[in-house]
Formats: sequence, C-alpha cells, structure tokens
Amino acid sequence: MEILDKNNEEQCSEYEAFASTDKNGVFLQSLNWTKVKDNWGWEAVISRDSNGKIQGTCLVLIKKIPIFGCSFLYASHGPVCDYHNKDVIEDLFEGIKVLAKKYNCYEFMWDPCFSEKDEKAKNILKEMGFSHIENAPELSTIQARNNYMLLNIEGKTPDEVMASFHSKWRYNIRLASRKGVVCRACGPEAIDDFYPMMAETGTRDGFAIRPKEYFVKMLTALGKEHCRLYMCYLQNEDGTETPVSGAITTQYAGKTCYVYGASSNKHRNVMPNHLMQWTMIQWALENNNFIYDFQGIPFYTDETHPNYGVYKFKKGFNGEVVTYAGEFYYTFSPFKKKLVNFFEKIYRGLHELQRKIKIATRHT
Repeated sequence: MEILDKNNEEQCSEYEAFASTDKNGVFLQSLNWTKVKDNWGWEAVISRDSNGKIQGTCLVLIKKIPIFGCSFLYASHGPVCDYHNKDVIEDLFEGIKVLAKKYNCYEFMWDPCFSEKDEKAKNILKEMGFSHIENAPELSTIQARNNYMLLNIEGKTPDEVMASFHSKWRYNIRLASRKGVVCRACGPEAIDDFYPMMAETGTRDGFAIRPKEYFVKMLTALGKEHCRLYMCYLQNEDGTETPVSGAITTQYAGKTCYVYGASSNKHRNVMPNHLMQWTMIQWALENNNFIYDFQGIPFYTDETHPNYGVYKFKKGFNGEVVTYAGEFYYTFSPFKKKLVNFFEKIYRGLHELQRKIKIATRHT
C-alpha cells in the first residue's frame, strides 16, 4: 500500500484515472470531492499489484473532534476495488491504519457499494474486525441503503429504454414538451433559478437543505464532465421562461446519479420532473453508462409513509431496488468512542432544544 502524495500530480492523475473507470468507482471517491467537503481533512490510500498497477483506492475524509484531540475517519462509498479480493482490501486497510495513527483516530467507517445479499464481501470485512449492523433502519446511515436504479443500460438506445417505462410516464414525458417545458444542462450560472425551488422542496417535504454555496462548489469542483445542473423551464407566451424543476446530477465511473432534486410548487401539472429524469437518463445513454441511479427511496415498503411517493414516482421508470449492505466500522479506541458519542448526544439535544425555542418564539 501507499499513501497518496497530494503534491504529486502524476500520482493524483493515476488515482483519478483508476477511480473514475473502475466498475466500483463513485463520485464520492473522486479526489475532486475533497473540494466540496472542504470542511473535512482528507488523505487517500492506493494498493498496487506486483507490476505496480493500481488495483484499489480509498479516499478517506478526516473529521477532527475538538477538545478531545482525536478524529473520525470516513471513506464515503469506499473503497474502490474488487470487493471479493481480500488481499486488496487488507492492503488498503493497512494504509488506513497508518492514517488512524497519524490522526489519532478513534473510529473508521466505510460503506462500500455492495449488496446486502453479498455474504462473501460482508464476511471479508467482518473477519478483518469490522462491526456491522444488519438491516440498519432507514435514515440511520449516512448514505441511503435502499436505492432505485436502471441497471445494465449500456448499449441500449433511447427508444429501447423509453419503451420500458410505464405508459403513463411515457405520456407525461411527452406532455411536458407539448405544454412548453424545455430541459437543458446548465452550470453554476443557473443556481439562482435552482436554489429557490430547493428551498420550496425542503419546506414542502420537510427536510433540511444545504446552503447555496454547497451546490456551487459541487458543480465547480466536479466540473461539467462529471456534474451538471439540469433545469426545466416553462416557456411563456411573452417569450420569458419560468423555472419549474431542477436537479444536480453526477456522471462518474459509468454511473449517472440523480443526487439533488427540486421543483416549484407551481406548474406541477405540466410534469417537468418526468421530462427532467428522461433528459438525464439520455445523458447516461449518450456516454454508454451501465447504471442510471435515482438514488434513495427511504421507506419504500410502507405505502402509508409520506416518502412513499418518492418511490412511486421512480418506480414508473421501471428500474430495480438495490439495497446496499451499509456501514462497516472499525473502532480503534472504544473509550474515546463512548466519550465522543456521549458529548455529541448532549450537543444534539441542546441544538434541538434551541431549534424548538426559535420555532416557538416565531409563533408568539
């Protein structure tokens, strides 16, 4: 194993070339992702075969814990390698151990993108001493475990993929165009059209949203080759356009991922989200991607849950539910872990109390 030299441009390019083409690569393991998560530190580990060729990589984010002088290490959807190759995984973990010592790490976590049914991959990690929560509850993990995807789409034509959609979804895609909706790829210049809808969506669906600057960083850091802001506009009779929906989508390592979506509370009857998804799916097809990932579908088995509509919408595109195994932890210092968790629980409790007080104050 080796620790990536951040100042070695050739080595960084070699890392990125592997991570961006390996079938288990994901944009969260790109070195460019560190420019988005710039409030964390980072390091990266490389594993090579006997010929010096890269066979595995792992980007590690570093969260320093104030007061306690320790850190938490996290490899988001890492590592990038053959999950059944124990030698490579162990080699990468040797590098992570070096980082753990360097940064006084109390715990390391990674959440590889393999299925919960992949017992071989799970057993490799468990035999290495990792802890794992089987069937972790919804929203208890950093990354969603349940996802909806169009699989094995490489080589297919747009007509073939469109024909697989539910008939009502095909109708709605065409309806959007007939109603004057256009969808196009944009960059940071359109963020002021996107963000107000993001705020509307957060309020409507009851989730917290990231600041506008975060989305700008994401588009800029990953670049237009790997990240796009897709915007749907309703063309008005006077020649103006009204933003009606938008999405930030990534394309990396043969996968196109719908990461953030937003829509206006108005003009929902012109079905902009159907056209937006279809436009992004066509981007995946244009570059011969093998997966289009709609991403999270929390509580998809509960038809009474408010989030069920998310799954119902995505299901109309006739994909498949993919459930990842989830998070695997390696605890280096159980005592520090208990200490940090205890004080974090107190902090979260105080933060929630302050939030409730602010809400109550607004209504008095």
